[in-house]
Amino acid sequence: MSYETSSNPILVTGATGRHGGTSAHVVAALLEAGRPVRVFARSESVRTRSLASLGAEIVFGDFNDRKSLVRALDGVDTATFTYPVAPGIVPAAATFASAAREHKVPLRTIVMSMAVAHPESPSHLGRAQWLAEEVLAWSGLNLCVLRIAALFFENIASLHAASIEQKSAFSNCFGNAEIPWISGLDAARLMVSAVLHPDFFAGRSIHYPPGAQLLSHAKLADILASELGRPIRFDPVSQEQWATELADTARREPDGVISVDMAKHISAVGAALAGTGKGPIRAPDSAELQRLTGARPVLFAEFVRQNRHLFDQRDAHSP
Repeated sequence: MSYETSSNPILVTGATGRHGGTSAHVVAALLEAGRPVRVFARSESVRTRSLASLGAEIVFGDFNDRKSLVRALDGVDTATFTYPVAPGIVPAAATFASAAREHKVPLRTIVMSMAVAHPESPSHLGRAQWLAEEVLAWSGLNLCVLRIAALFFENIASLHAASIEQKSAFSNCFGNAEIPWISGLDAARLMVSAVLHPDFFAGRSIHYPPGAQLLSHAKLADILASELGRPIRFDPVSQEQWATELADTARREPDGVISVDMAKHISAVGAALAGTGKGPIRAPDSAELQRLTGARPVLFAEFVRQNRHLFDQRDAHSP
């Protein structure tokens, strides 16, 4: 079967998520490439209407509703599996795999994953992500797992934009560690390449695509200062302090991007990277990233420029 020329719809999950917006980018890029796209979403929303306006077919359901997944996978030979940074991924993977097996099609599944997916991950969500991928593999699906070897630039906006805007400073427990970074757009481009060009990720099921830049949070603060035109300070704090601050934010803003589980996850990852003194799982490689995606990678300065309004509300209201 030629996945590049198949006329069957590609099922995209997670397209209404807010963290990084990767799957929404995937939908738009696949439609632009002339491929039919079916979006799996929990309910109608501004996001589903926007995706439908681009030409995507929208089907409603839930990862925990097997019947809805069976319907969504009808006639599909390629799908993406993207689950939010939240509990529940293991039963979701089992339900997805069960629904896929009912169609008796060797479903090619591209999984959006993270570098900390590992049985001994410092994060409970990293361990759950790894186990979910094991479940998908045991089911016999044709897997391509992209454990993106970088954090998203969008993390800085999600976790720190309010503090940067209000205090011209931000804190976390990553310390002085140099971290690989990538934009949500480039992560989406990796997903699109995996869908349209299986040969790019041939030979094994687990891959660690590289990030675009290696930057400490102090260096991120310097770039923010340069782009925003005012001093920005990074203040390292303990894991316990940052986890408490994030959890408090999650409770105050239950509909926000940050959840209590995300607070536990990202603070555990930060403390591990700050404390080990080891380098990243994979160093950034902008040349390889460009080869895989076909586009020049977004750098952090560009990300800030494009999203300045998130860090400076005064700019958002300027004429």
